[in-house]
Amino acid sequence: MIYRLLQIIINIGIHLYYREIRINNAKNLELITKKPTIIIANHPNTIMDAFVIGTICKSPVYFMTKATVFTSPLKLRLLKSIKMIPINRNFEKSTKGVDNRNSLSACFQLLKEGKTLGIFPEGTSFQERVLRPLQTGTAKIALETEQQNDWKLGLQVITIGTYYAQPEKFRSDILINIDEPIHIGDFQAKFEEDKKATVNELTEIFRKRLENVLVTTETKEDERLIEEIFQILNTRYISSEIKGIQKEMNEMKDIKESFYLIKESFPERINEIRRSVHTLNVRLGKLKIAPDFLDRKFRTLLFLRQILFSSLFLLFMTPIALFGLIHNFFQYWLTDKIVLRISKDIEYYSSLAIVISAILYPIVYTSFILIISIWLPLHWWGTLIYIILMPTTGLFAFWYFKYLQHIRYKIHFLLLKIGKNRALQELLDEKAKIRSLLNLD
Repeated sequence: MIYRLLQIIINIGIHLYYREIRINNAKNLELITKKPTIIIANHPNTIMDAFVIGTICKSPVYFMTKATVFTSPLKLRLLKSIKMIPINRNFEKSTKGVDNRNSLSACFQLLKEGKTLGIFPEGTSFQERVLRPLQTGTAKIALETEQQNDWKLGLQVITIGTYYAQPEKFRSDILINIDEPIHIGDFQAKFEEDKKATVNELTEIFRKRLENVLVTTETKEDERLIEEIFQILNTRYISSEIKGIQKEMNEMKDIKESFYLIKESFPERINEIRRSVHTLNVRLGKLKIAPDFLDRKFRTLLFLRQILFSSLFLLFMTPIALFGLIHNFFQYWLTDKIVLRISKDIEYYSSLAIVISAILYPIVYTSFILIISIWLPLHWWGTLIYIILMPTTGLFAFWYFKYLQHIRYKIHFLLLKIGKNRALQELLDEKAKIRSLLNLD
């Protein structure tokens, strides 16, 4: 009961917090309901990763969770009730009341019953593209479960790669790649011959599968430079058949692959790319312009007409935006303050924001209804309309003020095109140079 209720709340929260949640190879999710399954996934966004996977899967997912979360008997009972299995990690002090033998037995049993187990084999969560070393525990659980059931269970391991455009940012996007299943029964002969070697081999297969469904980098230094290159080259203003976050991930993969080919074949060129990126970012900062604006097709009259009609539209919609702002600003602001007070780690921001919002927003909305009902008694249908309007106009207000900022940006760009067009052309040439250095022409 608690699990179902939380699942509904979290599902609503995720779809409000993130704008687009796109799933590739969703057909592979159907396989989870047919056989006992271990889901393995990357872990850049702490609890949110489990929330997202739990949301897209039709059947309940039991997640192995670090024991340090279960710090009291009450938390232990509560978290177990929402299908979390505590596990003591090797590099941490054991948590009282948590026995790894019991936890592993619980994993073996639920898989035997045909259920789904979720594991993040990296063991830790950091918001980075470097895939950390995988723990061998997942492979051990998979192989030993099949062995305990005479290799007749049909256990499968499905890899899920979760790609966040900006994990902590409200109304950003998520792309989820679902890989083909790995059938553990295929490793019977190898495991019976050499257990340790088979565990290591399967763990390496897991790593390769994760790399296939993600955009990974070798080092944090590479990640920073590749991210900077992506921010420069990624643009909305060059037409493409692929849209949204899928387009972003494809571009990121292309940049990463080109980067490592250059790094291997012409390592001295990496420093030239780094210098060009730094130079361009400095000059963009001075002009206060985003790199994708350089790709905009510019015609003065068209630009002026767009600005005029957009401004009139915003003026006309101002009352709706103000209604949304009045009813949502306080809890939006307070959520941010509470999250930052609880944790400074960016990896926890989105999950904490959803949980806190699930408490604050209903309280504030109820308060508005009570206050309004004192001065203006509402029929049930009026109350229902009011309830619907508060969150929907809140989302509209968020979009409204972002669009207002975009119009201000367009006006700034127009003035630059009129007064500093040569400087903009030089920046565009520098951008083209970076693309050429990466062989992305």
